[in-house]
Amino acid sequence: MNDFTFYFKIGWEHIITIEALDHILFIAALAAIYMLKDWKQVLILITAFTIGHTITLILSTKELVEVKESLIEFLIPCTIVITAISNHFQKSFTP
Repeated sequence: MNDFTFYFKIGWEHIITIEALDHILFIAALAAIYMLKDWKQVLILITAFTIGHTITLILSTKELVEVKESLIEFLIPCTIVITAISNHFQKSFTP
């Protein structure tokens, strides 16, 4: 259980700092089209994001995939903007 607590604390600090605002904005952009009654879909969405983010961190840490940090830092806000624009033009929504 000590390992879980250790990694949970690291993960929490990773997403709760001001440097991690991009994580929160991306999740907000993804979840913006959902209603409160669709909380299960939002939970699935956040879980999928977390798993995907974890996989990319593992691949990067193990040096199995290497991408320039400047490219990643450029693409992060691009994905947030593209997601927000996509949400804006969505005519009908089905979970």
